Amino acid sequence: MQHVLNVNVGVLGHVDCGKTSLVAALSTTLSTAALDKHPQSKERGITLDLGFSSFTVPLPEQLQHLPGVDQLQFTLVDCPGHASLIRTIIGGAQIIDTMVLVIDVTKGFQAQTAECLVVGEIAARDMVVALNKVDQLPEAIRSKAVKKATKLIRETLAATKFAGATVIPVSAKPEPRGIQELKDWLVASAVRQHSPFPVSATAAGRKDSQKPFLFAVDHCFPVKGQGTVLTGTVLQGACQINDTIELPALKLQKQVKSIQMFHKPVTQISQGDRAAICVTQLNAKLIERGLAATPGTVPTSSAAVAAVDKVRFYGGAVQGKAKYHLSIGHATVMAEVQFFGLPDNPNSTQADALQLMITALSRTSLNEPPPPFNFQQQYLQQDELYGLEGRPLAAAAAAAAAVAGSSSVDQQQGRHYGPQ
Repeated sequence: MQHVLNVNVGVLGHVDCGKTSLVAALSTTLSTAALDKHPQSKERGITLDLGFSSFTVPLPEQLQHLPGVDQLQFTLVDCPGHASLIRTIIGGAQIIDTMVLVIDVTKGFQAQTAECLVVGEIAARDMVVALNKVDQLPEAIRSKAVKKATKLIRETLAATKFAGATVIPVSAKPEPRGIQELKDWLVASAVRQHSPFPVSATAAGRKDSQKPFLFAVDHCFPVKGQGTVLTGTVLQGACQINDTIELPALKLQKQVKSIQMFHKPVTQISQGDRAAICVTQLNAKLIERGLAATPGTVPTSSAAVAAVDKVRFYGGAVQGKAKYHLSIGHATVMAEVQFFGLPDNPNSTQADALQLMITALSRTSLNEPPPPFNFQQQYLQQDELYGLEGRPLAAAAAAAAAVAGSSSVDQQQGRHYGPQ
């Protein structure tokens, strides 16, 4: 039996940019949820749910140091492009390592492209832009049009953590082009993420199987004569046949009867693996999405303290003491939010705020734990969450800044940048 190193690749982009066709051109193995198998997807001609497929390549020489690994597998997570399905996209984003941002060369950046970019900054370590449908450009102007589109994309990405991202012209139909170049980039990205000297200690220990098992369930269905199958992605830890897992939402415990990875039986799965877990005596109608975990390791709560940042592309006000949809994985609940922030700092700058935000996004996408909450720090209540535009200084702080003649504070606006 061959052992694989799995890399989850999120394929995101605006509606009708050709994501699913591109995934089909890349894939060699399809799961039970792949290529718009949902009946409404076929009827409406758009992706409505997460789709999963994969392809494998021989293990690159640079990854031969990894013990017990024979092949490199890429699991492609085909995400919906429609804005109304953003919660489904967020559920898919939690499980991805690398992102392919698909852009229709005939349309360029769309509003939904920016939304996908926001999700990617939070979730993905690395990103490549697939400039799709280049076959639809007249051959006489194709090269010039691709260069122009590439320049505009790079200018847009310059203020993000994906500045300088690779742009690859591709087309999936009628004759695939650029597909091998895209695969080569994904292999190179996997090498960077799993090199002998990874960027962070957390990245090095990403396959730590000693942590409690946590499995994001995205589909559930019965198999006659076998039991109920839970398909999803291992977020942490490991699981093997005959282990007991808990479904926290149902407060049920079940024994693992069998496990498969893309139709191949396996005895164990670990962090990052896409798998199907079969259990018995479970009504498949009781769960569609959710979590499976080591018993007793997923607590429930009615309140939490969280570090938050305002999405930089959002121009509206984010008011405190208001109710918001809170999405964690595939689950979404209503929550009332109250904002607190650090005391005013007249010497903070907008550049400081941007760097802090990019650093926070990088920590999140590398699955690094956030800094421990400082219970000794003084925090001030805020009526509104501010972003890169800065928070208006209180009158006393603004007056002190004016007296000091600080050059880094905006004297006209008097704003606090940096941690809010």
